[in-house]
Amino acid sequence: FFAIKYFWLFPEPPPERQIVVGICAMTKKSKSKPMTQILERLCKFEYITVVIMGEDVILNEPVENWPSCDCLISFHSKGFPLDKAVAYAKLCKPFLINDLDMQYYIQDRREVYRILQEEGIDLPRYAVLNRDPDRPEECNLVEGEDHVEVNGAVFPKPFVEKPVSAEDHNVYIYYPTSAGGGSQRLFRKIGSRSSVYSPESSVRKTGSYIYEEFMPTDGTDVKVYTVGPDYAHAEARKSPALDGKVERDSEGKEIRYPVMLTAMEKLVARKVCVAFKQTVCGFDLLRANGHSFVCDVNGFSFVKNSMKYYDDCAKILGNIIMRELAPQFHIPWSIPTEAEDIPIVPTTSGTMMELRCVIAVIRHGDRTPKQKMKMEVKHPRFFELFEKYDGYKTGKLKLKKPEQLQEVLDIARQLVVDLGTHSDCEIEERKSKLEQLKSVLEMYGHFSGINRKVQLTYLPHGHPKAASEDEGKET
Repeated sequence: FFAIKYFWLFPEPPPERQIVVGICAMTKKSKSKPMTQILERLCKFEYITVVIMGEDVILNEPVENWPSCDCLISFHSKGFPLDKAVAYAKLCKPFLINDLDMQYYIQDRREVYRILQEEGIDLPRYAVLNRDPDRPEECNLVEGEDHVEVNGAVFPKPFVEKPVSAEDHNVYIYYPTSAGGGSQRLFRKIGSRSSVYSPESSVRKTGSYIYEEFMPTDGTDVKVYTVGPDYAHAEARKSPALDGKVERDSEGKEIRYPVMLTAMEKLVARKVCVAFKQTVCGFDLLRANGHSFVCDVNGFSFVKNSMKYYDDCAKILGNIIMRELAPQFHIPWSIPTEAEDIPIVPTTSGTMMELRCVIAVIRHGDRTPKQKMKMEVKHPRFFELFEKYDGYKTGKLKLKKPEQLQEVLDIARQLVVDLGTHSDCEIEERKSKLEQLKSVLEMYGHFSGINRKVQLTYLPHGHPKAASEDEGKET
């Protein structure tokens, strides 16, 4: 293979003027750490200038007085006048990073689910309950002790109840009576809480809701962040449905874990990005029963605390803008492929350490317990054996070889015979212990493997009061 570099003999003409990128969002979003990090990197593009529109201008000035721009990065959040942003886009016709009209749909979970379904993206089985006087046919709810029936669709508990407004984060999960009943009430994080348990088992009787099947995950939610259709960053966090306690690090930030997306999940990320026309887009994945389901699309959102993501995001956005507004530079389509950030995880001691690898030692649960007998021996033949194999050097001796075990067996046999024929012989070992030693060594008919051993420990001052497991003789 040959690496070929192309050089232009004559440089391409620069743009007639700087490309102005306008940031139109509420101050809390436009001045956030992720946005600041990305804009600082975006400003390093030679022909790009970033202009942040002030919140006072956005809220109080007519769109005719807003700063003009060639490219607009604008997104809805609480209090943001989306109508004015749409009017500004129609007036100035800037290149849009995130489509503004589609942001109306993202605010309605019914529309989000409709678009996902039309795109063939997997999502949990659901039904919509519209409490709208003009559409009574969509307001049929039958509630049982352990299920609800919504417009003919039955959802046994556990099921999820979501307000149709994406701005309403009061999502409830209802449990069956077999699990104790009640409900888990999810909400936007407040301090260290993201949900709380309630004994209330009845569904809400006012408002419109989406009812969907509860997906049994492994206790985590996967958050996916796209920057264009070909780039997706994913993180996992502890599911708020578990116990409602938010895991935070030493700096008070919610702990997240890096996640590798499958090929199918990357395709889903591409479909979501394209379907909602949101270059920068966040959505939630649930991994359950071997499949991945999209359960929410959040629109414009950034990864927090990832320097690599900030680098990649700024590079991709800069290239997209330059390709669109300065095509004479022929910016190539390149996707960052550098190594991911090294994951930093909490340890049991409370410190944060770099995760290098995960090592698992796994064994079966069945285990044969040790069969052990102990006895004290004083006969000279045992001492001769101890000396023969240099036991005095360390005070301990292990005999495992067949010929060694055979010697111990020969001694035990001879002493048992002597005790049987000469009751007055000077053998201090108990006959029952010697017979037990003999029977153990005679098991299986021969010595092989490592299923038996004899261990001798020298006790020059006699048997201590509290003997350890290594003292005396073991077989």
